Amino acid sequence: MDYREAGVDVEAGRAFVQRIRAMVEGTRRPEVLGGLGGFSGLFQLPSGYQEPVLVSGTDGVGTKLKLAQQCDRHNTVGIDLVAMCVNDVLTCGAEPLFFLDYLATGKLNPEQLADVVFGITAGCQQAGCALLGGETAEMPGFYQPGEYDLAGFCVGIVEKSQILDGSQVQIGDVAIGLASSGVHSNGFSLVRKILETTDSQLSDRPPMLPHSLGEALLTPTRIYVKPILAARKAGLEIHGMAHITGGGLPENLPRGLGANQSLQLNSQGWPHPPLFDWLAEKGAIAPLEMFNTFNMGIGFVVIVPPDQAESTLRWFAEQEMMGWAIGTVIAGSGELVFA
Repeated sequence: MDYREAGVDVEAGRAFVQRIRAMVEGTRRPEVLGGLGGFSGLFQLPSGYQEPVLVSGTDGVGTKLKLAQQCDRHNTVGIDLVAMCVNDVLTCGAEPLFFLDYLATGKLNPEQLADVVFGITAGCQQAGCALLGGETAEMPGFYQPGEYDLAGFCVGIVEKSQILDGSQVQIGDVAIGLASSGVHSNGFSLVRKILETTDSQLSDRPPMLPHSLGEALLTPTRIYVKPILAARKAGLEIHGMAHITGGGLPENLPRGLGANQSLQLNSQGWPHPPLFDWLAEKGAIAPLEMFNTFNMGIGFVVIVPPDQAESTLRWFAEQEMMGWAIGTVIAGSGELVFA
């Protein structure tokens, strides 16, 4: 017997690395040392920092992968993978430097997984970080044919004096919600339950949606890195930030606040995308449960002084990023108060 008979094709793995080499090179930054294929990735810290602090984050895509595999569409979930990590490290003000991925499958399908890596490299380019390396694990018997799983790891950097940790947030500050691109990468276990119990198909085209359900649900997570970093560089005063992921606004928005603070949310202060209306109606989901599960059209929040709310909104509009004033910081104990 040999390894191939056990289900692992080492030669195919080597060929796959060669296939994705050019894509990975497209994410290269000047600080990257060496190339793809070593036991580890090397990255030299950028110059110009007085007290550089490294920031790390890790995440996955979750059961959104099931829908990608059902639709046989694999070139966007890599963007989701990068987004979930880089948007997290961004919340403290960090610039993402490099990214690593872990890709596991039962049997290596070079075309399918090359599409996945294409999405990862596209996400890295959107975030301005290098894809420094990764691991592709072929695990026969562990995954069903055509299945794969993803995990991502990101490292960023921020000047110590510029770290946002909630202590800068003041009572009366305004929360500016920035538009999501859709469901992003959270709540898909509930999405899949709705699809199953209502006999809805991913090919269905509800009248309120411009695309099929599959296309709408697989829209990749928006990456907020470049506009947010540009906003800070342009001198916009941002006191706090939050990435709206699992748990929606109620769980994530308070994470960007300081001690003894809450946020009063105007839940009707922005247009909720039609896809969320469809999910709520089809699943007979209560409004509070919708807010506790989905981003409801807000993917990222910046907290700014009240006298700068309008100018901040105008600045993001000029960057083609829709935003709305969705709430106000009040005294409290870390909860979200619905107005």
